Amino acid sequence: MQKPIRLGGAQVDPGQRATVNLPVARLYNHSEIDLLVHVVHGRRPGPCLFVSAAIHGDEICGIEIIRRLLARKNLGRLKGTLLAIPVVNVFGFVNQSRYLPDRRDLNRSFPGSGGGSLASRLAQTFMREVVTSSTHGIDLHTGSNHRGNLPQIRAAMEDPETARLARAFGAPVIINSNMRDGSLRQEGVDRGIPILVYEGGEALRYSEEAIRFGLKGVNAVMRAIGMLPPRRNTTTSSRSLVAEASTWVRAPISGVHHGAIRLGANVEEGETLGVISDPFGEGATAVKSPVHGIVIGRLNLPLVHQGDALFHLACLDERLPEGMLLEQELLPEDWRGS
Repeated sequence: MQKPIRLGGAQVDPGQRATVNLPVARLYNHSEIDLLVHVVHGRRPGPCLFVSAAIHGDEICGIEIIRRLLARKNLGRLKGTLLAIPVVNVFGFVNQSRYLPDRRDLNRSFPGSGGGSLASRLAQTFMREVVTSSTHGIDLHTGSNHRGNLPQIRAAMEDPETARLARAFGAPVIINSNMRDGSLRQEGVDRGIPILVYEGGEALRYSEEAIRFGLKGVNAVMRAIGMLPPRRNTTTSSRSLVAEASTWVRAPISGVHHGAIRLGANVEEGETLGVISDPFGEGATAVKSPVHGIVIGRLNLPLVHQGDALFHLACLDERLPEGMLLEQELLPEDWRGS
């Protein structure tokens, strides 16, 4: 039996669950901002995994992934400890906003400071109480406003353990993405903690497909690190495509965008992705793909200005079979299952 875990002054014994309130700051209306962490402490020793969502307060799909994760019966057989944080950016979540009141992006504010703004204080509390207690992490995100993302993993594939977990997650696409200063993933790397970033769905919208795929992936990672028993059927393997780079295709003119390409589509260099027309029908301009790749993100709002990001493409070196669509070929028939 493993030892009790202490978090924010609270003790959780082996085989127990508890929700711990971590005070962060006080707003000018005297309301407290707390970071709530649900602790599932297994009876037997094992890794400590944190699963976080809503670092950007309007990205709500991850909240539902964690809710369903905590309801799963297989957590009764958990080895190690699960730290679940469904809403990291409480202020942004309440206000349906990506940001905090100081207009800071929390995912550019790590490791934080106890003497800084609200974003900096929240980042420091999360690092001190959650990240430094963990051996692994999964951070759940969606596309930003009006932009939908194909289920995908962002990871530093140069690290063998991170690469192993990224493939175990089983997302259709893995982006070997560079670190960004101030990001949670960067701080994890600096401390030797493998952290995956899952992207799927759209801000302020529930995507059932992205939620179920994310839940399935989190469970797969928990099995891969020994927190949960392995599946009986282990014959299936991940068919994730790994992309070394990605690029945004931007609107060449302002107007009304008629997007013709779905998320997950395989596109060739020079292929037409959509058409932007004048509202009066006096002209139209095609939007062309600059590379061969997979559509991993797209703008769902048809009203665009010149320079707006329309499509996010994962760049691929190798050609896929002609006419192949990622959502048809790489996602298994039961991908909506959890």
